[in-house]
Amino acid sequence: MFQPKLVAIITLTWWSSSVVKYAVAGPQTNLVNQGCSTYNASNLRSFYANINGTFSDLRGEISNQSTHFATAQQARGDVLTYALLQCRNYLSKNDCLACFHTASIQIRNCSAGNGARVIYDGCLLRYESERFYDQTNEPGSGVSCGNKTSNVTITSVGLQVLTDLQTATPKIKGFYAATKTDVVVNGTAIYAIAQCVETATEDKCLSCMQVAYNNLQSCFPNTDGRAFDAGCFMRYSTTPFFADNQTIDITPYLNKGGSSKKWGIIGGVVGGVVLILLVLFAWLWFRKPKRVPRGNILGATELKGPVNYKYKDLKAATKNFKDENKLGEGGFGDVYKGTLKNGKVVAIKKLVLGKSSKMDDDFEGEVKLISNVHHRNLVRLLGCCSKGQERILVYEGYTAPEYAMHGQLSEKADTYSYGIVVLEIISGQKSTDVKGDEESHEYLLQRTWNLYEKGLHLELLEKDIDPNDYDAGDMKKIIEIALLCTQASPATRPTMSEVVVLLKSKSLLEHLRPTMPVFVETNIKTKEGNSSSTTGSSSNATASISILSAR
Repeated sequence: MFQPKLVAIITLTWWSSSVVKYAVAGPQTNLVNQGCSTYNASNLRSFYANINGTFSDLRGEISNQSTHFATAQQARGDVLTYALLQCRNYLSKNDCLACFHTASIQIRNCSAGNGARVIYDGCLLRYESERFYDQTNEPGSGVSCGNKTSNVTITSVGLQVLTDLQTATPKIKGFYAATKTDVVVNGTAIYAIAQCVETATEDKCLSCMQVAYNNLQSCFPNTDGRAFDAGCFMRYSTTPFFADNQTIDITPYLNKGGSSKKWGIIGGVVGGVVLILLVLFAWLWFRKPKRVPRGNILGATELKGPVNYKYKDLKAATKNFKDENKLGEGGFGDVYKGTLKNGKVVAIKKLVLGKSSKMDDDFEGEVKLISNVHHRNLVRLLGCCSKGQERILVYEGYTAPEYAMHGQLSEKADTYSYGIVVLEIISGQKSTDVKGDEESHEYLLQRTWNLYEKGLHLELLEKDIDPNDYDAGDMKKIIEIALLCTQASPATRPTMSEVVVLLKSKSLLEHLRPTMPVFVETNIKTKEGNSSSTTGSSSNATASISILSAR
């Protein structure tokens, strides 16, 4: 009479053990690492409001889009806050939200610190006052090893598991991999995952995986271990921490096996055919007599307008390259302000390339750099000139001062270009056009800065714009953002992502004041030949004299 009950008990016991084996154990809020910045936020009220706002946005993205990764950013006054949440992909949406909830409470222990992070088995939460989304490796990485040793040797198998994860994870879309590998003895298996933040690059993910792998080797022969960094996480355990059906086949990303060999053979054949065609093409090309036309000596097909200027015209435009027209000096050469015959003001750059057989190659590289690196609608190379040992570039195209004078290119140069374009659109004035008479002529940046200092922002607007078509506060904010973009130091300019945040923000920029742009002609010569300040700014601004038109 007890047999049915016995069968039920046995069945229930088997079912329970099966569920434990194949189910994920909740949000996994075992704390692995936490850290706080040693620097405090400057404006705590805005800072805390930003944190609340970003956390709300993160929660919304996870809830509404069923994703395991989200970023958010908020701006109030001069305070910018960036936040990132990443859950392990094997967590359910509810478990991810539960892990985030625990993390959002834990991370507030950092109080006024302007940066913090908490890492759990199940999720990562981080916020900073500066953009950090692509970071993976930084001081503070580490490892956490379990305290149990396996009764079987798992070291050799475990190291191979981690090696494979290190190789495959950066190649997988989403930078996430999960594997289960049998050790054979006593039914033991190694469960392992690796994950990088989705905003990293493949190279940075690989670098982070390599550090994690090196750190995690020290945990063997223990039965579990975790390696953590700013932008990646790696874990292994002989105890299941995700379901068996949540593994990923990483074999295609390991570049080994029969399939890889087959594609290798195919690739070799195709490569051989391509090589033969290239050799044939090169033979035909070099047999053909060719003469490069002077108007296109660099082969720079992207360039618009006149490609080749006459040396005598550029010499006349700069008054024989007089020092009074010199805008700046750099390792790449000197930059001069020039006025062409048609009245167009340009920047004329004499390159210092030295006497070598590679001069033309160096010159070509310089031209291609300018014409291809930036957006062609913002940075436009007008042309070039080659005479004897002289190699000269002529451009308008908004170029940032650090490039014009020192050959330095960065994303902040594009920010500068964006600021100039915004001011041109608002004012209806070209950046190289002059407003006013000969005594008080003002280029666009000078005019904008002078109006800004007087609080007369709206006088910059084109007269045809109807005041009823815009909000005065919004227009004032846009002008100030444009001035932030054109500040002298690239480091003080916002990134374009920060510009987007500032434009979306409903608050004014009361605590974020721009500094004087480089291209403000602060000293203008009077009839007597003396110099007088036109802006009332500090004497340090005189370094900007006449650099005005190098864009």
